[in-house]
Amino acid sequence: QVQLVESGGGSAQAGGSLRLSCVASGMFFSKFSMRWYRQPPGKQRELVAAIHSNSTTDYSDSVKDRFTISRDNAKNTVYLQMNSLKPEDTAVYYCNALYRTYHLDFWGQGTQVTVSS
Repeated sequence: QVQLVESGGGSAQAGGSLRLSCVASGMFFSKFSMRWYRQPPGKQRELVAAIHSNSTTDYSDSVKDRFTISRDNAKNTVYLQMNSLKPEDTAVYYCNALYRTYHLDFWGQGTQVTVSS
């Protein structure tokens, strides 16, 4: 049974930092593209950052140069380091694991991030 468990959310002041973690179990972690999505209040879920099985990364324009995604395959964990936080970063952040070849797509339960000005 696949599980993705996020942690590290919480409250921060604008300009502050938070680090999210997502621990995966029940899957061949290193084969998956790992992603962080977020869903601001009243808005659609959006892709924030991705790190692929070859460790290449992609970022949305809104977080580029502020957020860093990384992975530790030995710990089955993906991280999202969030710096220079802005109030518009307030959202529920979700961890996603994707393996397109086998149509495998898994989600965590989400973790709330709230940034105050």
